[in-house]
Amino acid sequence: MRSILFAAALAALPVSALAAAPTNATSAWWGHIKVLASNAYEGRLTGSPGYYKAAHYVAGQFKAAGLKPGGDKGSYFQAVRYLEEHVDAAHSSVALTDGGRTIPLAVGPDVTLGARDEQPKTVTAPLVFIGYGLHLPEQGYDDFAGQDLKGKVVVVIGGGPDTLSAALKSHASSTEFPKALEAAGALGVIRVQNPKAMDIPWPRLIALSSQPGMRLAEPALQVYHRPVFSASLNPEKAEVLFAKSGHSFAELLALADAHKPLPRFPLNQGVKAEVVTETHEISSPNVVGVLPGTDPKLKAQYVVVSAHLDHLGVGEPIKGDKVYHGAMDNAAGVAAMIETAKGLKGHKLKRSIVFVAIAGEEKGLLGSKAFAEHPTVPKAAIVADINMDEFLPLFPLKHLLVLGEGESTLGDMAREVAKARGYDTLPDPAPDRNIFVRSDQYSFIKTGVPSVALKIEGLPGSPEAQMDKDWNTYRYHSPQDDLSQPVDLKSADDFDAYLLALLTRVADAKARPVWKADSFFKRFDTTGAATGAQP
Repeated sequence: MRSILFAAALAALPVSALAAAPTNATSAWWGHIKVLASNAYEGRLTGSPGYYKAAHYVAGQFKAAGLKPGGDKGSYFQAVRYLEEHVDAAHSSVALTDGGRTIPLAVGPDVTLGARDEQPKTVTAPLVFIGYGLHLPEQGYDDFAGQDLKGKVVVVIGGGPDTLSAALKSHASSTEFPKALEAAGALGVIRVQNPKAMDIPWPRLIALSSQPGMRLAEPALQVYHRPVFSASLNPEKAEVLFAKSGHSFAELLALADAHKPLPRFPLNQGVKAEVVTETHEISSPNVVGVLPGTDPKLKAQYVVVSAHLDHLGVGEPIKGDKVYHGAMDNAAGVAAMIETAKGLKGHKLKRSIVFVAIAGEEKGLLGSKAFAEHPTVPKAAIVADINMDEFLPLFPLKHLLVLGEGESTLGDMAREVAKARGYDTLPDPAPDRNIFVRSDQYSFIKTGVPSVALKIEGLPGSPEAQMDKDWNTYRYHSPQDDLSQPVDLKSADDFDAYLLALLTRVADAKARPVWKADSFFKRFDTTGAATGAQP
């Protein structure tokens, strides 16, 4: 309850009390980042004092932009409760068992233990490899089919066959997998990442695994309904899993790299683990501001603009720095949202706009899930979500990645506004990374809301694409995502101008965005809307 008490103390402060004014004369956008990514905000870990300082800063900026409070009880804050779980790696253990033989796996160097969901105290179970772990029976692909998984732990490799779209693979791995795992009676999962699709080198993952995991305190919003063993194995150690199976990790990786279906088979050994955890309840707010619409009818509809405010807090030092500043991930997106809100001051848009700075994204899209399921505006009245997360203005804006571009008429609008401003849109260059389901737009998608996420992109094989790749390799989820990194300020300002133009287009359009008839995500739509004009 430590953060709840701290939250109560801060709630009594005026929203401007912690809001230091940006001083950068070149870019107001960069000025916000200088504040939010500074040492004083301690990496903005959900529920931490640094996060609360950041939440009050954003509320002050929303107020300055003329936004109405959109949170609880006439405030800018929507309270969200979390269960924070710490894994005690030093007192936890994992081993493979083969008859009378035990092969220890070192927690940290060899295997990390998940903390986002409740872990069982002990588990002893046979291991079964189920390929990618994709459950899409309607599409004719189901790695769970025909297998007795009750009382077993499954092993999966990230990715999927090229017969399935990136959207399908993303949805199956993130949403359908937990449901299928529970339905099969399995006790847990060991994930082995494909090294080619890893965002973060293993040594950095070890450092990050020491940080607490979180889940929403509301039982109905939790992923699993019982404790589930969850672990990730260092790919360099993965051959040991397959040593008794008649298969090799190298063989399976070759198939995965070629996007081929994977075989499924018992591993002829088991896992024995003891997981020591400590759990606390905390509270950490989303920050919500509303720009009311002006059209007598359309003002009752809401376009959401979202960006996550949280980052990773203070953790294991890298290059002498222990603050995970989160400048591009995602103070940049929050700053873009603030500047867009200020750019709309005095505009008379037809639909209402809801700006949401979100907690808990880094812990599994938790704050956005809480808002999407229990919004502070009528749920059925939310017609679109435009999300910014790590949009990376590292080079001049010429090309945009619009995640979700082909799924709805909102994607069409995003492409058309880009074209009108002299930009083109590019396809996702790395669909195996599943980034469409790894940020807050996905919480809105699962409630039926057409959504897109925006990012500045480089052409495949270009120096700009290499800059993007290098950023992910050396700065993503590290303390080096800081204020010293090179950033193209004009590119960021151009992005902000594009975002404002897109938001204006969506807010004033005659028809609300709708899913395309052939979109996989149309299944979440509860409005019955079809492609085409509608009120």
